[in-house]
Amino acid sequence: MDHFSFTEICLHQLKMSGVHEGEKLIVLTQGNDRLDYADAFMAAGQRLGAKMYHMRLPAVPPVGAWAVGQTGLASMPEAVEALKACDMLIDCIFLLFSPEQMAIQASGTRILTAVEPPELLARMLPTKELRERVEVGAELLAKAKVMRITSPHGTDVTYKLNTYPTIAEYACTDKPGRWDHWPSGFVFTGGDDDGVDGTFVVGPGDILLPQNIYVREPITYTIEKGWVTDIRGGLEAELVKSYMAAFNDPRGMGMSHVGWGLNQNAKWHAMVPGEFPGGMGMEPRSFYGNVMFSTGPNNELGGPNDTACHLDIPLRGCSLFLDDEPIVLNGDIAVKEMQVAR
Repeated sequence: MDHFSFTEICLHQLKMSGVHEGEKLIVLTQGNDRLDYADAFMAAGQRLGAKMYHMRLPAVPPVGAWAVGQTGLASMPEAVEALKACDMLIDCIFLLFSPEQMAIQASGTRILTAVEPPELLARMLPTKELRERVEVGAELLAKAKVMRITSPHGTDVTYKLNTYPTIAEYACTDKPGRWDHWPSGFVFTGGDDDGVDGTFVVGPGDILLPQNIYVREPITYTIEKGWVTDIRGGLEAELVKSYMAAFNDPRGMGMSHVGWGLNQNAKWHAMVPGEFPGGMGMEPRSFYGNVMFSTGPNNELGGPNDTACHLDIPLRGCSLFLDDEPIVLNGDIAVKEMQVAR
């Protein structure tokens, strides 16, 4: 994507995020990564009259596993203080789950993460309609006490919902202290620490992230009192177990967030060879009607588990109920106010 086109979609994003004249924005990058993002956001913000800055951290050696919550800011308290003093941080390195992000949010700075390829950002621009659907879902989820998820593959899991807040992701951020991710489009929360029980069966065509692969043979997760106690299946199950074991952290077996996707512009099939555009897989997390469960950290919700071992697993064809009321039925949204006009 050329600089002019990239600047235009960043301008749309900043308008949706309420950026106005006089606000102080910082674009955060690392090494040589996403410098074109910084250029586009800087140009877009200047057109709105915002005070634009670019903070570029030194490059770091690549690590093997995707270790969430570990950032180059950990050893730079002065940089964290500067980010706490701005109105909006555009995070182009991925700070989520880190203590640094939580401290920046607590100061009132709003944060937008943007690490996906520009072409995907353009196709999944934030819209007023997406925000409205996500906010309807968030309102329903915030009132619920029990979530139940089932599927034809044999999934049957119950989450007790008495502890953690609901998070609405609609791909822009205009409120102090709010975080969002561009692109996105889903709603989620976490079960009570000892309140998740049942069986998830990850079926063919479901997705493992960050492995970025479709499952071909079923993977059966057994969950007892908020912890994964058994993982069984074929090759993909062995890959998951080996990946998790590499962290040498039993807290990776904890249950993390859970929710459903609402973005009709996200494509389920876009990860097949030759089509996956890169990035960290926000598209499969967001596609309309998916139900996603996660394992590992729950500290972004205020929980005690800050393990770096994290998997997100979007599922197709599931049904999700809140206090016995259907929200997703067989992979389709059941609530009229959240449905896309067909």
